Amino acid sequence: MAKHPKFEVYTGKNGEHYFRLTASNGEAILGSEGYKSKESCLNGIDSVKRNGAEDARYEKKETAGGKFMFNLKATNGQVIGTSQQYATESGRDNGIESVKKNSQIAETEDEGATA
Repeated sequence: MAKHPKFEVYTGKNGEHYFRLTASNGEAILGSEGYKSKESCLNGIDSVKRNGAEDARYEKKETAGGKFMFNLKATNGQVIGTSQQYATESGRDNGIESVKKNSQIAETEDEGATA
């Protein structure tokens, strides 16, 4: 059975809410900061969907250790999500393209739902 890209919502050990965007291969391609409320976390996902397709919203960075990563930013400059670290610039750029594509079609799945 083929997997689909999705936003996974979960609660961290610190009690804050997070999301991660996973590609159809199951690999996490974008992760959020912690949110105090689930509603704020879901708003963060909406922001990824609104901003994710725009090149200008990506901040490309190189770490002190020589790895490559990116942040996705909202129109107000606030970081919405952060990538993993990549060994190469092309890997990072492929990660951006993956977020641009998958953020538009991903469904939201709540990992922390309680009955």
